[in-house]
Amino acid sequence: MSTDQLFPLVADLHLLTVLAATKSFTETARRLGTSKASVSMRISELERTAGVLLVRRTTRSVGLTEAGQQLVADMQPAFERISGSYSAARDLVGKPRGLVRVTAPVALGRQHLASCMAVFLKQFPDIHIELELTDRFVNLANEGFDLAIRHTNTPPETHVAWVLCETRSVLVASADYLARRGMPRHPNDLTAHDCLLYLGNHSGSWTFAKNTKRKSTERVGVDIRGSLKVNNSEVLREALLAGLGIGLLPDFSLPLPSQATPQLVRVLSDWKVQGFFGEKIYALRPWSAQVPKAVQCLVAHLRASFARGFGDSRAAS
Repeated sequence: MSTDQLFPLVADLHLLTVLAATKSFTETARRLGTSKASVSMRISELERTAGVLLVRRTTRSVGLTEAGQQLVADMQPAFERISGSYSAARDLVGKPRGLVRVTAPVALGRQHLASCMAVFLKQFPDIHIELELTDRFVNLANEGFDLAIRHTNTPPETHVAWVLCETRSVLVASADYLARRGMPRHPNDLTAHDCLLYLGNHSGSWTFAKNTKRKSTERVGVDIRGSLKVNNSEVLREALLAGLGIGLLPDFSLPLPSQATPQLVRVLSDWKVQGFFGEKIYALRPWSAQVPKAVQCLVAHLRASFARGFGDSRAAS
């Protein structure tokens, strides 16, 4: 095929690689700024030109045929190199610019990222942020995100991971609940209490560790039960403030001292919960040879903003 024949197909070949990642005509159209009908028409035209079926469509899903998979596997690295080279060339001159798509946990985004983003966008008016808050695991490459803000103990080895700050899991309850039910003195006491669970903790148990005077570590596992499981730490916090039980929160979801709401009380402060929530906040990005300047600027801003961490002084001991 001559260059003149190939050139008109390049945009449609790139569209196919995006469709392979999103597995959705709707999401592909949104990401490329076009219509769903246009995406479908261009794929059909590409198939007509190639003389082979590339996309397998059903009422519930979109997938690639063997020919489509082979074409994407061959083309994807080239498009990634083109995108990286173009971004690098733009970064050589002028101010940082461009769109940065970011995903973050709901509570962290609402309580801490929102104010950070406002300051950042005033400083870099040519950078645009698309922030999606979700507590589900997001595949950055497949869903087109440039950056994920996540709390974890083990960032994926396939990603670039910048540490933003340390975080910790804090066991808390309201003063009203503890006045009614008593303060636990040992992790085993929790079996007699109502414990509120984050939905991701499928095991239904908490593990505690305590350093002894002999420098050895005592570990205790406790099966817990309660009337509520939720997948959002803000909802969990409100249930704890309402006196429904004892729960485990990441420190960034604790009430701020300046808020007019009652404060939560630390429970078993001498014990460290082997956190279901991670011990560090990271900015994560799939590995690439070059990181766009806009992403670098955002990461630097987040590191400065989060440098002091969240602490757990907001929960009374």
